[in-house]
Amino acid sequence: MTKNIQKILAALCLALLLAGCTSLDSAGYTQVSSEKAAQLMADYDDEIVLDVRTPEEYAEAHIPGAINVPNEEIGEDAVAQLPDKGQLILVYCRSGNRSKQAAQKLADQGYTNVVEFGGINEAFYNLYAVTADPKYREMAEYFYPNDVI
Repeated sequence: MTKNIQKILAALCLALLLAGCTSLDSAGYTQVSSEKAAQLMADYDDEIVLDVRTPEEYAEAHIPGAINVPNEEIGEDAVAQLPDKGQLILVYCRSGNRSKQAAQKLADQGYTNVVEFGGINEAFYNLYAVTADPKYREMAEYFYPNDVI
């Protein structure tokens, strides 16, 4: 009797694990922390960092090297600034809402390596913390003026 219960519990755990993996893939993009995104930016040379905020927000502050394609401009057609649908695309916005919408739209268009990492505020802090690159320090201090970095 206890062996049957153990088998049932093991099967349920496996089913839950597989269901969790499937639901992540069903979105069509991967969601990571800004710390993980910072590590990806440090590890890769040919990624695209995509800022999906408005041009005005982008002009105020953005991750160095990021390109700006506002979420509202991403529709059903391929994005001209993103010609390679297999390239690593790291998507962010101000708080994480628009970046999720944009990541889903890109995945729906057939982009296969889309990574969404939320908002810019935390991103700068983690970019500086992970890389110690001075180009991120000023913006980290801008968003977190009371933190010692």
